[in-house]
Amino acid sequence: MNLLLIKTSSLGDVLHTLPALRDLARARPEIRVHWVVEEAFAQIPTWAENVTEVLPIAWRRWRKHPLNAWRSGDPTTFLTHLRAQPFDAILDAQGLLKSALIALLAHGNRHGLDQASAREPLASIFYHYAHEVSKQQHAVSRLRSLFAQALEYPEPHDPPDFGLNPRHFINHTPEKPYLVFLHGTTWPSKQWPESHWRTLAEKATSAGLEVVLPWGNSDEQTRAQRIAAVAPDHCRVTPKLTLNELAGELAGSRAVIATDTGPAHLAAALAVPTVALYGPTPTERIGIVGERATRLVGSCPKAPCRRRNCPLHEDPDRCMHAITPDQTWQTVQEIARP
Repeated sequence: MNLLLIKTSSLGDVLHTLPALRDLARARPEIRVHWVVEEAFAQIPTWAENVTEVLPIAWRRWRKHPLNAWRSGDPTTFLTHLRAQPFDAILDAQGLLKSALIALLAHGNRHGLDQASAREPLASIFYHYAHEVSKQQHAVSRLRSLFAQALEYPEPHDPPDFGLNPRHFINHTPEKPYLVFLHGTTWPSKQWPESHWRTLAEKATSAGLEVVLPWGNSDEQTRAQRIAAVAPDHCRVTPKLTLNELAGELAGSRAVIATDTGPAHLAAALAVPTVALYGPTPTERIGIVGERATRLVGSCPKAPCRRRNCPLHEDPDRCMHAITPDQTWQTVQEIARP
């Protein structure tokens, strides 16, 4: 049986799909999955045992440069590939109009979230079967419930299993134990103060640990270099990493400290001791999940405000600023004991 799965982005959302795929592999091992995913995250489906084919889509690139996309013929090539075969079932796990459109263009019976459950309720009119899934659950639980309903097996209630073996990603033996600082994030309000990162780096290097600093863009690279400057002989700024390479760095670490960012979910999925720092975003439904995952939440009367920019103008006593390096370092020591 062939299933077309549509879950295109973002990094955390794509990773949240892995426990549902693990459930599916156990309950319905005859189902082979063909996964439509944004090209930047196309490595992730290859980590799941029951994914037969990855269909990368460049929606973000096409939207940014539509004329270039049209001239390249990439959308036509994708559509031809999508429609090359009928599917026994199509599951839109994104719940957006754009993902429902992809489902509509493919051949097969379409499943998705009902009007009360989807992020964009109009998407539900494009499905043959619309399923009710409570929005009060964490995203991982919602996906596990949706898969179980759509593909007709009992909904599991055991802890989520991402199916990732950290040893499969480690490609080097570190000279000494290290921490990874995931300091980059999209919203200014989610940023932990750079002075806090530098203080934490001083504490870690004084304790004999190396600090590894990945980055995703030029601003993050520059910040990583400034943080590393507190102990240049004991901090390492990485080159630009692929997802597989980043997974290797995370998997080999003693612990990971992160803001609210997609790679934090990857660290948690790898069962690496992970401390994630939260302020403006809610943790109950989209926070990191994992057997060794810990969340620290900054105190603020407006939290979670869900605002890209701090409404209190980055009050030094509130939100992300209120999570101190001392508090974070103590938590790291507690969860990262060998």
